[in-house]
Amino acid sequence: MIATRQVTYDVDGMTMVGHLSRPASGGPWPAVLLGHDGVGLDDYQRSRADDLAEHGYLTFAMDYHGGRTFFGEPQAMLDRVLPLMADPDRMLTIGRAALDVLLAEPGADHTQLAALGYGAGGRIVLELARRGLSFTALAVIHPGLPDARAEDWTNADGVFLLATGSEDPLCTPAQLLTFGGALQDAGVDWRAHIYGGAKHAFWAAPARPDGSPTGGTGHLSPTVPGVGYHAAHAARAWLAVLDVFGESIGAR
Repeated sequence: MIATRQVTYDVDGMTMVGHLSRPASGGPWPAVLLGHDGVGLDDYQRSRADDLAEHGYLTFAMDYHGGRTFFGEPQAMLDRVLPLMADPDRMLTIGRAALDVLLAEPGADHTQLAALGYGAGGRIVLELARRGLSFTALAVIHPGLPDARAEDWTNADGVFLLATGSEDPLCTPAQLLTFGGALQDAGVDWRAHIYGGAKHAFWAAPARPDGSPTGGTGHLSPTVPGVGYHAAHAARAWLAVLDVFGESIGAR
């Protein structure tokens, strides 16, 4: 069985509460840094870390809200996330602190490093890659996107998976493909998945304000506009993440 534990660490003036998942097999293991979306580090994204550990990846799900989640509080979430997304140096500091936790774990293979990010967490892992951190593979699901400038990505040498929904107003297919074009101009190996009919955060099953699942298909708590659940595409996107990681850093 995999082993999991909570890890606290200090950055951005807060005590963060991350989630570490270790494979059952002996190391060393390929290492994955996971960045949650703007709502916070919830049970779903902790379960993604656990599933990656089941597949043989040592995974650390970072926190950038100081242990808080924003279920049903879209304005409070935006008040926290938007200033962060406007400050690349701050994102870099937050991402680097989480990466340090991952790489300090015994058994982490520093030569096989990958990142996975959702929404604002995708922007944080992209900022690490943009600033020269060498990920062998990087997957982002409806990420916050930086400016599409090829000169920012000439030092990136891993494979990138970019994914979003066709109906996502926050990370549109056109924006994603424009960013992919900048990666291509920089010589980066990239691929894009556009999920037809999917909205923003299409992987997030509807939850009550306390984070517990409703069991239905519609969100009962307030959200930002353009959010919608799509169970089939959530499963497909996860298979795409496993595929790019399996191809690039070896664990399957």
